[in-house]
Amino acid sequence: MEYPFWVWILFFAVVLTALAVDLGIANRKSHAPKRSETLIWSAVWVSLALLFNGFILWQFGGFKAKEFLTGYIIELSLSVDNLFVFLLIFNFFKVPKKYQHRALFWGIFMALVLRMVMIFAGAELVERFNWILYFFGAFLIYTGLKMFGDDDEFDPEESAIVRFTTKFVRISKHYDGEKFFVRDDAGRRTGTLLLLVLIVINVADLVFAVDSIPAIFGITTDKFIVYTSNIFAILGLRTFFFLLLDMAEKFHFLKYGLAFVLSFIGLKMLLPLLAQGLIMVIGGDSGPAHFLQSYLHHEYEQAVINISLGVVIGAIVVSIILSLLFPQPADAPAEEE
Repeated sequence: MEYPFWVWILFFAVVLTALAVDLGIANRKSHAPKRSETLIWSAVWVSLALLFNGFILWQFGGFKAKEFLTGYIIELSLSVDNLFVFLLIFNFFKVPKKYQHRALFWGIFMALVLRMVMIFAGAELVERFNWILYFFGAFLIYTGLKMFGDDDEFDPEESAIVRFTTKFVRISKHYDGEKFFVRDDAGRRTGTLLLLVLIVINVADLVFAVDSIPAIFGITTDKFIVYTSNIFAILGLRTFFFLLLDMAEKFHFLKYGLAFVLSFIGLKMLLPLLAQGLIMVIGGDSGPAHFLQSYLHHEYEQAVINISLGVVIGAIVVSIILSLLFPQPADAPAEEE
């Protein structure tokens, strides 16, 4: 579906205005946000996404609005799971809490550009080589099954990006306020430890995008919907980080809810291939074959998007409820904590 140029302009105007207000007014001075502040800003970011969803409903109809909402919920859920890795990075580098906002803000700003490149490259690949969706589906099933098991945690100390960066970029071993660059005694431009943290966060975000972008392609291949829902999800990432900072341990079942979502979407992406195989086995004249052919011709798109939206919301809600009903034991292993 083609979108008018003014719609793209409106989207970027809303995003850049929101970021300008966030950085230039609400967070002009580095500080550790209070709980009330994070609650207010969380509501602002979610409301902004829902208002944009209302705009899509008004301009392009209910089907596109459901695609946006499903994609937004998936991306937001995966982003919340990624916050635990950001927490690990900040703890490892001992980033003062009042400087964490700056690192997250610029990390998100850079993600706006990097994700656009990845999404449009992915969309171009899907358009030219439709079979790549089956590869994405298999990859999501693999990722989901891996999340159900003992997935390897991100270890900043063993990270190749840390070794690579420090090898080619001069990085000091301390923080200098909220600065990313300083001049050393010899007058050389040197990156601060906060710059290294920013680089690690951006690389981590790219790694996360390898999972999240194929996931939303399982809902829609519409580049506008994929990109806008993705960006609105990561816009509130900084605020949600501080909101969930002291609640990270409470949502220990969220990982399994996300694993189920990824596996479900991966299976959904493989269904056309499965349907074609079944038609070849049972023949093209039977009743089931007609149903499968109708599915392949997208006659059930409304029902499929409704089911997808319900499954995604249901899996996330159930995982949160289970986390609250069955909290982690107080004597959990120190390594987990």
